[in-house]
Amino acid sequence: MSSTPGADRESMVTRLMQGAVDLHTHPGPSLMPRAVDHIQVVQQAADAGMKAVLLKDHYYPTMPIATLINTHHAAGCQAIGAIVLNNPVGGLNPSAVDYALKQGARVVWMATAHARNHIEHDKKDATFKNKFPVNSRKTVEAIPLTLTDDAGTVRDEVKQILDLIAQSDAAVSGGHHHESELFPFYEEARRRGVKRLFLNHPTYVNEVSFQGIGQLARMGVLMEHSICMFIPSTFTQFDAEHLRQVIDAAGVENTFFGSDLGQTGNPTPVEGFRQIIAMLLDLGHGEAAVRQMVSANAARLLSLGTA
Repeated sequence: MSSTPGADRESMVTRLMQGAVDLHTHPGPSLMPRAVDHIQVVQQAADAGMKAVLLKDHYYPTMPIATLINTHHAAGCQAIGAIVLNNPVGGLNPSAVDYALKQGARVVWMATAHARNHIEHDKKDATFKNKFPVNSRKTVEAIPLTLTDDAGTVRDEVKQILDLIAQSDAAVSGGHHHESELFPFYEEARRRGVKRLFLNHPTYVNEVSFQGIGQLARMGVLMEHSICMFIPSTFTQFDAEHLRQVIDAAGVENTFFGSDLGQTGNPTPVEGFRQIIAMLLDLGHGEAAVRQMVSANAARLLSLGTA
């Protein structure tokens, strides 16, 4: 544990917030209850000295919003747009990806809430179901989505999506699909020339083992861990020892953090970043390593420049 006095610790955390990058915010408007909207989350990040924040919604693409913010709201922090391939955009839909990338999307997520793996977790695991946000209005029943067919082969539409991502030099995440789908997916992505690979919260719904994290990292997949799962929030489920283990599994050079915050009743993304920085310092990571995990690695993933 760190012996840094309180005032010095706060100063260190503030210093490490400068240039931080959050590639996983959940502002509103959204069908899920949100505490902050897109403009607020960018402004709060700018006020904290952060370099960039990605605007994510499970059900609609955010690149038009990011473009408007960057054009008309000079916050001093870059807003980044993305698309998540759930049912409202046609699921694993190459056309939706093509149009999103050509309108400035920098990140493509495979299915999250509508991945078959996510839906099956929702049915069998009460703890998981109670932690994931619930839509404020009833929607049509989700069509479960998979990256691979029954033989374990990556689907043709997914291959086409990967080709589009490679052509645009965008980044891709495996979403909420299971570990068994993720390995063939990332192998196919590499074969098709996708260079920017990452995976969110690998030990959450994806069920990737520590060994699997190491294997994916050696394949060039960066690991993004959700801050909300380590700090006091409605999603808390991992302790400091788990944090140490997931970092060790991939290495500091392959690890970064996204807040995964913005929901009603939770800390803001900025508050989450401050708390995870303090946790990383308490685990014994030096300032250079912490900066790499909260800024440099995410910036490198999207070529955002250094802090």
